[in-house]
Amino acid sequence: DRGASQDDIKKAYRKLALQWHPDRNPDKREEAEKNFRNIAEAYECLSDSNKRSQYDSFRSFGGGGAGMGGGGGGFPGGAQGFPGGAQGFPGGFPGGFPGGFPGG
Repeated sequence: DRGASQDDIKKAYRKLALQWHPDRNPDKREEAEKNFRNIAEAYECLSDSNKRSQYDSFRSFGGGGAGMGGGGGGFPGGAQGFPGGAQGFPGGFPGGFPGGFPGG
């Protein structure tokens, strides 16, 4: 949801960061570490108004692979680099995160 507030994004980030923290998932440590890193990268992008604007513009053009800064519009792994593919993060990230984000 492009209209998600910074507060919505922060709440969603904290929820997922706690859920996927590697110390809380010793049986799935490798998956948890990957998801935790991706969640942090997504939050870094969405919490920065300039990066979020770039991402929203990229997404408006149907981006999801090549283009705008190589492979992912300047975003690590492109949209596909996020757990679940990337939909559901408030403000963008098509595909989702395990557990989902509010507003997406």
